[in-house]
This record gives sequence, structure tokens and C-alpha cells, in this order.
Amino acid sequence: MNNWINIPLKQGQCSKQAHADLPQGSFEREIGREGFFGPATHIYHAHRPTSWLEFDGPIRPRAFDLSKHEQQTPCPSSACPILCNADCKIGYWNLDTAMPDLYRNADGDQLMFVHQGCGELFCDYGHMTYRDGDYLLIPRGTLWRIEPKQASAFLLIEATGSAFKLPDRGILGQHAQFDPAILEYPQLNQAFIDQQGEQSWKVRIKARQAISTMRFGFNPLDAIGWKGQLSVFKLNWRDIRAVMSDRYHLAPSAHTSFVAPGFVVCTFTPRPIESDPGALKVPFFHSNDDYDEFLFYHRGQFFSRDNIHPGMSTLHPAGFAHGPHPKAFATGQTNQRKATDEVAVMVDTRQALNVEETAESFEWTGYVNSWQEA
Repeated sequence: MNNWINIPLKQGQCSKQAHADLPQGSFEREIGREGFFGPATHIYHAHRPTSWLEFDGPIRPRAFDLSKHEQQTPCPSSACPILCNADCKIGYWNLDTAMPDLYRNADGDQLMFVHQGCGELFCDYGHMTYRDGDYLLIPRGTLWRIEPKQASAFLLIEATGSAFKLPDRGILGQHAQFDPAILEYPQLNQAFIDQQGEQSWKVRIKARQAISTMRFGFNPLDAIGWKGQLSVFKLNWRDIRAVMSDRYHLAPSAHTSFVAPGFVVCTFTPRPIESDPGALKVPFFHSNDDYDEFLFYHRGQFFSRDNIHPGMSTLHPAGFAHGPHPKAFATGQTNQRKATDEVAVMVDTRQALNVEETAESFEWTGYVNSWQEA
């Protein structure tokens, strides 16, 4: 039952439509609940809501340059941890040689976004190739290993103790963003058969956040067939068709690719910028007081941010307003760009994200001041 008081109210100068035709000289800030799905109010400010002169305290906007993390590790369990809460864990993993052991995550589903590289994935269900821009969705309990053909870097998103699902597209229909039939799954092909054999293999199992090991006198990836609904799946951002509106700036939730209990994963891909003369051309300022927002920048020019390059990530905790940087906002106002040229992965979490100590060595500490005018 919805207990929110859903009575629209108005005071002073305001626009008739959210994110469009703002009062002259004003800056719109959305205060929203339940991500972008709950009730919201739009406040029209005389100054940018992010124009703070100082920001002190542990809960602040933060940025991490993960491209500086170069350490290679043969197992995802030893990847660099970045953020975590009770529902998910986010890490960064570099791999340049074939995994010497098989791996199984018994704690939750593993979603891996390929930031760099290409190679081959072998798992219980068979064999598939991967390339940059792929999401690899590996169900909890799946046995797998990777052989990179090029040095690879992965953003790891673990749904702790739960499962990833596709979002409900509602009135847009089940084929919005991407037809589920485009999802690829492993094949019991010749490459899979060729890697089988009687050689000794070690299996590393992550369960209850600890690693246990088993050794077999053969390769446990020895399936001769399978059937069912559970499998590894692959989706590339190039196959995602962004939901667009030329007269209205859509909320980030319109770009949701996967959902899991306590968080969502969104994919921002290139799209035309709104052409309506009165529509905002950059993401609106907003105070989302129920979700923390993590963004990983994969490629392109990021039209709402300055001094951000591929491989960087940002964390905007709930509790304060955030939005475009001053230069990006000015560019949007003058409509100098007709389309976005960016690919980014966003994780919105219901519970607060905690920064792992290892991430602090890659932190851009000046990020909190990046909204100040030059």
C-alpha cells in the first residue's frame, strides 16, 4: 500500500513540466524518494544547489581513478575491493594470463563488466568469447574460468546472497532497451570439448566470504549436455538501445539494465540530446535521499562531468544534492552538443555504500571541490 501523500502542491515561480522551461535564471533541484520511482518535488533555486564553498565530513562526493590500479591477480576473489554494503560488493579486477584454477562464487550472483580486453570464458554451461563492453552474468554456484587473449580489466558487481534479474519494462514492453533474445549464452562447442581432459584441476570456492579449495584428477568442466532456464548470459552495451525522449530529460532509472534486491544496475549509452528548446540538456540537480549512486566511466566524453576519463568512478552518497559540473551545465545551456558520447555503468543502492580501504589509494581527493566555479 502506498502511504505517501500524493497531493500536488505549488508555491511561487515554478515550471509546468519537470526539467523543462525553468523560471528565468533558476536552477531546478529534484528531491525524490525511492530512487526515481517515488514522490518528488522540484525546487527552483536562485543559485546552483552544488555551489558549496566548503565540504567537511566523511559523507561526501568521492572519485576513484581505477585506471591507476594495475596489479594483476589470477582469481576474482583477490580483486581490488572498492565499495560494499549488505546487498552488493563492487570491485575491480585485472587479468592478463589464463586463470590457473577454476572458481565458484557460492555467496551470490556475479555481474562482470568488461572494461578492457577480450578472451574466452569456460564454465559449467560451455564456452563463450568476451570483449570490451560486455556484461557477463554468472549465476551463484557456477564453476568458471577465463583465458584472456588481451590483458583484461573487469568491474565486478556481486549481488550478495541474491540474484540478478531483468527489469520490468512496464508500458514500454518487454523488448524495450534490448530484446531478451539478444542475450548470448555459452555453447558446448569444440573449444569447450578441447579444454576437457584428465589433467589435475584445483577449484577455489568463495562461500561465507572465505575461500575453500578442492582438487580433482580431471577437469570438472566436462558437461556433455544441459537444459533449463539457469545459465551464464552475455550482453554488450552496443546492443542496448537507449530509451529516448526529445522533449523531456528521462530519469536515470529509464536506463536500468539489471535489478537485484537492494540495488539496480543502469547502463548509459550514446543517445541524442533533447531537442526541445525548453528542455534541460544535462542531468538535473537532484537530492536522492534513499539511494547511494556509484558511477563507472567506461568510454567517451562525459557530458555532465569535468576532468573525468575512462576507468574513473564516482560515489555520490544520499543526503546532499549533486548534478552537472559548472562547465558541463553551461555547455548544456548553450546546446553546443547534439548527442552524448559516453558509456557508463551506474549502481544505485538502497543501503549506504562503504568505501574499502584499498580504494582510497586511487582516490581523487579534490573531487568534492570540483563543482566550484573556476
